[in-house]
Amino acid sequence: MRAYQVQSFDTPPSLVDLPLPEPGNSEIRLKIEACGLNFADLLMQKGTYQDTPEPPFVGGLEVAGVVDALGANVTGLQQGDRVAVFGGQGGLAEYGCFPADRAVKLPDSMSFEDAAAFQIAYGTSHVALDYRARMQPGETLLVLGAAGGVGLTAVEIGKLMGATVIACARGPEKLEIAKAAGADHLIDATTEDIREVVKSLGGADVVYDPVGGDQWKAAFRASNPDARLLPIGFASGDVPQIPANHMLVKNLTVIGVYWGGYLKYKPSVVTESMAKLFAWYEEGKLKPHISHSLPLEKTADAMALLKARKSTGKVVITP
Repeated sequence: MRAYQVQSFDTPPSLVDLPLPEPGNSEIRLKIEACGLNFADLLMQKGTYQDTPEPPFVGGLEVAGVVDALGANVTGLQQGDRVAVFGGQGGLAEYGCFPADRAVKLPDSMSFEDAAAFQIAYGTSHVALDYRARMQPGETLLVLGAAGGVGLTAVEIGKLMGATVIACARGPEKLEIAKAAGADHLIDATTEDIREVVKSLGGADVVYDPVGGDQWKAAFRASNPDARLLPIGFASGDVPQIPANHMLVKNLTVIGVYWGGYLKYKPSVVTESMAKLFAWYEEGKLKPHISHSLPLEKTADAMALLKARKSTGKVVITP
C-alpha cells in the first residue's frame, strides 16, 4: 500500500510503499477513503506536537473509510461498516489499523469526506464551548482564526448555542466564509484593531483562540469581567504569556482545551459530544466546509496550503 511517511524530523515526509498492515486483537483495518488534515500534522512532521510518535510513522490524525478486517477481540463492528476514527496517526495511507473502540459508525447521509473533516474540528469546538466554557445563550463569543479548520466550526456551533458571534479572520474572502457560517459581526485582522472593535460591540464573554500571539493579547484586553478564554492552539507560532494580575482584576478564567486528551482519561466527554454533533449533522444544522480535496500523492501540496494559510475550513486527502 502507499503511505505518506515521516522518516525523520530532519527530512520532508515522502510517499512510500509499505506492507499491508494486519490488525491487532482489538483493532480494525480500514480501507481509508478520506483523511482530514489538521495543523497538528504540520507540527508532528517536526516533532513538536504533544503526541508525536517516534519516526518512522505515517501522519494523518483522523480518517473515514470502510472496515476491511477485524481483530480477534473486536465486537460490534463488521466488514463493510462505514466508520470514522480518530487514530492520532496512520491516516495518510491507503489502509490503516486503528483501535476498534475509537471507531464511530457514520450516518448514511454523511460522506467520507465530511466524516474525515468532522471529528477533531467540530469535537474541539463543541467540547470547548459547551463542556469547558459552559457558554450560555445571549453571551458574546469572539472567534479568532474564524475561517480555519476549528475556527469555522466554532462560529457554527456558537450560533447554534445561541451566542452572538464575532468572527475575526484575515481578509474579506475568509470573512465571507465566516459570515456564511453564521457570524453576526466581522473583524478583518489585517486592517482592524481587534480590541477596539470588540469593545465597541460590548466586549467578549467567551474567547475561542486557535491563533495565539498578538490576537490573543487583543482579545484578552477586550474581554468582559467574568469572561472565559479558551486557548485552542497557536497557529501564529507565538504561545502567549498570560498576566495573572489582569485575570485577577477582571475575574477572568483561562481554560485549556485539548480534545484528544479526553480520549485517554474521560472518553465519555467525547462520546456524548459526538452523539450531539452527529444528530445536528443529520438535522442539517452542521455542514463541514472543505476548501480542498486532494489525492494522496498531493499530500505535500495540501500541507503547504495549511502552512501558508491558503485553505479555509478543512483540507481532505482522498487515498
